[in-house]
Amino acid sequence: MAAPERTERDITGLLNMAGHVLANRLSAALADVELTPRMQCVLIHALEEERTQIQLAALADLDKTTMVSTVDELERRGLAERRASVTDRRARIIAVTEKGRLAAEEGQRIVDRVHADALGGLDPAARASFVEALGVLAGTPKDPGPQPVRRARGRR
Repeated sequence: MAAPERTERDITGLLNMAGHVLANRLSAALADVELTPRMQCVLIHALEEERTQIQLAALADLDKTTMVSTVDELERRGLAERRASVTDRRARIIAVTEKGRLAAEEGQRIVDRVHADALGGLDPAARASFVEALGVLAGTPKDPGPQPVRRARGRR
């Protein structure tokens, strides 16, 4: 039995492999400053503006359980704290401490370096096109900004 003829390269496999390699590099680099990519993501989004734990979970694409354990670890390390929201007393925001801000700044330098290294083999025009193409494939606008993802609620 013959395999069907392929008309395109296996971009799913290539993207998965590239994503896996990049995620491992990023995890290893951030481990040098005792951060995880999840922690870095939460810190950066929490620094942008006052956000609830639910909003941060949506932005970081984390489920509730993972988000809770991530914030618990950030609190344990003195990098962030849960506070009551000034606009909604039922909501808790994640406030980054000064120590957390410094950690996030160092973490962002590492993230930027890892990304620059990953794209280093491409000329600048190809880099911009590649990053834009990834955004198109992911279904995100050119510059989406920090918009939380809204997920449909299930029926009770």
